[in-house]
Amino acid sequence: MAPAQTEKPNRPYHHGDLRRAILTAALDVIAADGPAALSLRDLARRAGVSHAAPAHHFRDRTGLLTAIAAEGFGLLAAAVEEASDLKDAGVRYVRFAREHPAHFQVMFAPELLRADDLELTTARALAAAALRTSVEGVRAEDLGVDSRLAGVAAWSLAHGFATLLLGHNLDGPVGDEDPEEVFRTLATTLFRTA
Repeated sequence: MAPAQTEKPNRPYHHGDLRRAILTAALDVIAADGPAALSLRDLARRAGVSHAAPAHHFRDRTGLLTAIAAEGFGLLAAAVEEASDLKDAGVRYVRFAREHPAHFQVMFAPELLRADDLELTTARALAAAALRTSVEGVRAEDLGVDSRLAGVAAWSLAHGFATLLLGHNLDGPVGDEDPEEVFRTLATTLFRTA
C-alpha cells in the first residue's frame, strides 16, 4: 500500500512573465508616487512572488529603474522614427511623455540608472538617432545655427514642454486646448522645415 500523499496547494512555481509583471507594477508606482516610492519587496508582494524573485531579473532597484529607462528610450525611438518632420517629431515626443509618464520620469534621471548598461545605452542611442534624423529637415541658415545646435533647441523645446505639461505647470496657459496642437503651434513659430 502506497503512503498517503500530502496534498500541496495548487500554486504554480513560476509566475509566467514575472519580468513584465514587475515592470508594470513599478510603472504604476512611479506614475502614482514617483521613483522614490519604488521598493522591490513591495513589487514582489504585488506580483505574488517571494521578495527575492525580482532580483533574478533586475538584481536590484537600480537595475529595475535602468530597465524601465531602456524600455522608455526604445518606445521613444519607435515613436519618433515615424515622424514626418521636426514638428511631428516634437509632437510625438510630447505624446510619448503624456502616454508614458513613469518612463519619462526615470529616463532623464541619470542618478537612478546604471549609465553603462548595454540595453540602456543602445536604446538611448536609437532614440538620439531618431531625434537627429528629424532635425535634418531644419535649414540651419533659417536659424542662424548649425544643425547640432538646432537639434539641442528642438529637443529643449519638446522636452521642456513635456516636462512642464506633466508637472501641471501648463494647465492655465494650455487650458482645454489639445497640448499636442499647442506644441505644434510653438514649433511652427520657432522652426521652419525644409
